[in-house]
Amino acid sequence: MSRLPGIALDQWRGQGKSFEFHGHAMRYWQAGVGEPLLLIHGFPTASWDWHYLWQPLSERYRVIACDMLGFGDSAKPRGHAYSLLEQADLQQALLTHLGITAEVHVLAHDYGDSVAQELLARHHEGRMQMASCVFLNGGLFPETHHPVLLQKLLLSPVGPLIGRLFSRQKLATSFAKVFGPNTQPSPAELDDFWSLIARNDGPAVMHRLIRYMPERRIQRDRWVAAMQRGGVPLRVIDGAVDPISGAHMVARYRELIADADTVLLEGIGHYPQTEAPEQVLAHYLVFREGLARANH
Repeated sequence: MSRLPGIALDQWRGQGKSFEFHGHAMRYWQAGVGEPLLLIHGFPTASWDWHYLWQPLSERYRVIACDMLGFGDSAKPRGHAYSLLEQADLQQALLTHLGITAEVHVLAHDYGDSVAQELLARHHEGRMQMASCVFLNGGLFPETHHPVLLQKLLLSPVGPLIGRLFSRQKLATSFAKVFGPNTQPSPAELDDFWSLIARNDGPAVMHRLIRYMPERRIQRDRWVAAMQRGGVPLRVIDGAVDPISGAHMVARYRELIADADTVLLEGIGHYPQTEAPEQVLAHYLVFREGLARANH
């Protein structure tokens, strides 16, 4: 399978910049010129998830990404009440920090989908300007989200202990179940994912980050209404064999969203941007070319 070249983690980390959000040190990346494109990563990983797509997207757009609070190379404060709404505040603060006032295109994955749904709701409330949004595999609807055992345990009373016991081996076991059968992460990729999770004692806050699951249920109706409202072009590009939010989630999306624009990637699991980056890139660019034609 042809692979986009990607960016080695050490090199990626070297390209990062810092800014402060509510007194916390955050890491972010930007590249390219043109219309702003905000990339929002998932749980439990970080912005490096986008490394295969970063260069080809930056040749066309101004791409921006940060490691959210509690993730990757950003601060992971202990005892913090992590919230998807605060992560949306963070994305807006980053855009403000970069002086971006134009409409923003969004490409999101997993936990990042929920942050993008919140930004979409804020767009309709006049608090944000979103030009388009593309969702990769994520829990867009709590009723179709099938959490893995690790997520359930993190949310339980033993969550703090489960987080502290989380290891590279447990990550490998968890990822083996959610990646496609023929697109499993290599040992080197797992080392890199683990390095980002383990940074700043990340496992110690995982049981706090996981509170996004009940938060999604609280916000569900507002977020679904925002997707149903129209006015912002949406697409779902989804790894079909993902047990968490694969083909069953897309089926629900088609039931709830009029004129649903969806792409199913056969044989691909929960991380399409690392499992099948060329396919994600191709389907994303077709979506954007369609928007460009519609606007001319």
